[in-house]
Amino acid sequence: MKERTKLALIVGAFLIAYFLPVTNPRFQSAVIESFYMTKEYAQKHVLFCLVPAFFIAGAIACFVSQASVMKYFGPAANKVLAYGVASVSGTILAVCSCTVLPLFAGIHRRGAGLGPAIAFLYSGPAINVLAIILTARVLGWELGLARAVGAVVFSVVIGLIMATIYHKEESEKKANADLAVATEGGRSLGQSVLYFLTMVLILVFAAWGKPTQPVGFWDAVYRIHWPLTIFCLLILAFVIWRWFLKDELQEWVDSTWGFAKQILPLLLGGVLAAGLLTGRPEFDNGLIPAKYIAAAVGGNSVWANLLASVAGAFMYFATLTEVPIIQGLIGNGMGQGPALALLLAGPALSLPSMVVLRSVMGTQKTVVYCSLVVIMATITGMIYGLIVG
Repeated sequence: MKERTKLALIVGAFLIAYFLPVTNPRFQSAVIESFYMTKEYAQKHVLFCLVPAFFIAGAIACFVSQASVMKYFGPAANKVLAYGVASVSGTILAVCSCTVLPLFAGIHRRGAGLGPAIAFLYSGPAINVLAIILTARVLGWELGLARAVGAVVFSVVIGLIMATIYHKEESEKKANADLAVATEGGRSLGQSVLYFLTMVLILVFAAWGKPTQPVGFWDAVYRIHWPLTIFCLLILAFVIWRWFLKDELQEWVDSTWGFAKQILPLLLGGVLAAGLLTGRPEFDNGLIPAKYIAAAVGGNSVWANLLASVAGAFMYFATLTEVPIIQGLIGNGMGQGPALALLLAGPALSLPSMVVLRSVMGTQKTVVYCSLVVIMATITGMIYGLIVG
């Protein structure tokens, strides 16, 4: 780092500290809110969402051969299969924008093509079956259907655009795919499938949230999600005991720890920043009052849709919380188009996820990906607003 840059950073930090509005009640509440949001995130998401995701990512890095990833998700893979599987992964995982990050990092590191990996990154939190059903029930079937179709289309289109923009890099990865050699472990295909399936089910059941509205099957599963989680843990313990060597387990733990070190500090820092700026939406104690956002997203103008997309991209939504939040915003005058724009941008992105994505795939790709999500959400919101308006 150049001395001039260091000086600029020091001067900037001094000016921020000098003019910090510590006596302003809004600022004081925002600081406290950032810690409340971080505490809530740690209590509700780290143990039951992120930790299982870290172990799955570590397992992918250790026990899934690069040749296999290249075959099904690499640049030379069948595009219909690769994008088809990636684009509907959210129907199984039902994770938030932060929990999907270790899984994305795992398949990206093993050589998955940028396009399918990005499709998976978007679809993981965006195509949540329960969230889509709740959207239809609470906000209307038209908005629920538009969200479902838009999310699937977004994941494929954004993935294809990213693959096209970084075509040269993908070509180099495709050349490396020919050099990848499949490594056979000491387990059969069925044993490996059971191992990964059990971990995915642990993630799904442990993170299974209580529906804000009674929704049949999902409400029934919520009532028994802990017994189901424990049952899956017992199966995983048996699998590890019978089919894994001590050295393999150590490698798995080391790989998991590597993902945790890379992602968790950035994620918690991002949650602190998001809490300071916007706070928990249900309390409205951040630096940016929710009433200003609600007032600016009425109607179906380009500005209203763009603002809804950008606001959604930076806010952090825990799984399913976006539905009652948007219900409240619509009640305060939010247009149908901006509502869809926020639904398409919000669950898939957040300030914490942007911070982590930058460390995984670099600043440029992160900016391009986030920009594509915002632009497409804005355009889709405007079109939807014209149709239903």
